[in-house]
Amino acid sequence: MGIQRDKIVKFCEEYLKVKDFDDKCHNGLQVEGKSEIKKIVTGVSLSQKLIEQAIAKKADMLIVHHGLFSGAWGGELQITGLYKNRLKLLLENEINLMGFHLPLDAHPEIGNNISLCKLLNLQDVKVLNTPDYGDIGYLGELKPEMELADFVDLVNEKLGVKAYSLAAGPQKVKKVGIISGGASPDYKAAVVAGCDTFLSGDIRESVVRAVEEIGINFINAGHYNTEKLGVKNLGELLAEKFDLEVEFVDIPNEI
Repeated sequence: MGIQRDKIVKFCEEYLKVKDFDDKCHNGLQVEGKSEIKKIVTGVSLSQKLIEQAIAKKADMLIVHHGLFSGAWGGELQITGLYKNRLKLLLENEINLMGFHLPLDAHPEIGNNISLCKLLNLQDVKVLNTPDYGDIGYLGELKPEMELADFVDLVNEKLGVKAYSLAAGPQKVKKVGIISGGASPDYKAAVVAGCDTFLSGDIRESVVRAVEEIGINFINAGHYNTEKLGVKNLGELLAEKFDLEVEFVDIPNEI
């Protein structure tokens, strides 16, 4: 026997407090499939490759951070092209799709940003507030402080990446702000909070000169790779709570 879909959806929506977020994409059930769930596949970003993996693994539900409609960012939705192809695959195979964006960045226990703080062994962790999205980031201190090059090596080791870094601040890293994904403009929040280093997912061209002039180190660790932890953690939580088979599928993306 499996678990009723609506029970899983309700738990996720309540646990991640989706109603607290003003997001540009729907958080929760995006595509309805089978009512009974026996296997879940999780992944970072919805793609045809990921859906095909879910089909091959006989999943009844797919949970992602970047869902079916994230690309529309609140604009008019047209079911054409890649959206049509993805939706067709999901519906033909009766696979439920759930997506959680900002709630999975911000969650204080399993979210992307708190998980990065834990992975990098930051201490005295606090919320990092942003003007546009509220309390989605976190900051913490390195004890003892580290040389910037050594901290970048640690990021590379823990995340399995080759991070791009801008050494624009102190050579010794002590206070680090973290916001996963495409949050490079939020270096400003890290500056206000007194951080000497900011870690995010992908850096915009306009940010490069700005961080040099302000004097804060910037570590660009990849949008995809900074956002793997949250959805993996959610899958592990669901596996334990509902005694379900849950598998994270990695579709590598260096960006």
